[in-house]
Amino acid sequence: RFQLVLVDQPNVEDTISILRGLKERYEIHHGVRIKDNALIAAATLSHRYISDRFLPDKAIDLIDEGAAQLRVEINSMPAEMDETSRRILQLEIEKEALKKESDEASRDRLEMLSQELAELQEEFNGLKLQWEKEKSELQSLSNLKQKIEETRTKIEQARSDYNLEEAARLEYGILPEVEKEMAAFTTGDTPKKTRLLKEEVDSEDIAGIVSRWTGIPVQKMMEGESERLLHLPEHLHQRVVGQDEAIGAVTDAVVRARSGINDPNRPMGSFIFLGPTGVGKTELARSLAEFLFDDQQN
Repeated sequence: RFQLVLVDQPNVEDTISILRGLKERYEIHHGVRIKDNALIAAATLSHRYISDRFLPDKAIDLIDEGAAQLRVEINSMPAEMDETSRRILQLEIEKEALKKESDEASRDRLEMLSQELAELQEEFNGLKLQWEKEKSELQSLSNLKQKIEETRTKIEQARSDYNLEEAARLEYGILPEVEKEMAAFTTGDTPKKTRLLKEEVDSEDIAGIVSRWTGIPVQKMMEGESERLLHLPEHLHQRVVGQDEAIGAVTDAVVRARSGINDPNRPMGSFIFLGPTGVGKTELARSLAEFLFDDQQN
């Protein structure tokens, strides 16, 4: 006989734990680093703003897309290099046009262009060397992580086969050497202020993806819950003129609900707005819905 088993989605805290367990695999797969605040942001923002999917699937997709996006950026020419390259091309076109002119002003301009082109080309070559070096460093780091993962898999396989000699050789010989190599490699990184490539997925990257999926501004998503609630009266007054008593009552009810004082199984609040047409009843309801759920139709 079959038994019905209901499996509910995990909560945000459990989702963060799941993401931390998957973090290393995604780092190895995409060849980038994933910061812990990116995992927290993926769980919290997906739970808050993506209502048509379930945890942990939607949070995992955010991490996967964020890491893939960063990998594409690493393989693409950095914006600073691209700007310099376009400027060089523009000046070279102008230089070729000036070569056909014989007046003195054109010759002076040609001389200035040649000097500027030489400086830009030197700058571009330096940026290109730095870019290739950073790409090589990131690839080497990714290879070391891959080697560590493969070594740990071999250790588990050797233990399951009761090949204790091989397991000891891998665990106390090979693995410490690779971990030591990776630690030395990490401590010798280029200072972040001078790097061309971003190598870590952070909370801002995750917020940007959620913003693209939902259309909600990034800045609004990155605000903390308590910080948002502090600005609730100002937000309501932007669309509703006057009605201080009604706005104060609504604000107090929402703050109580979000602070955990009232019963979580009951609605956040039930409001009946009474009054003649045009005093702001509907606008207040819409403004409150937009603030709480980022959509005035909710």
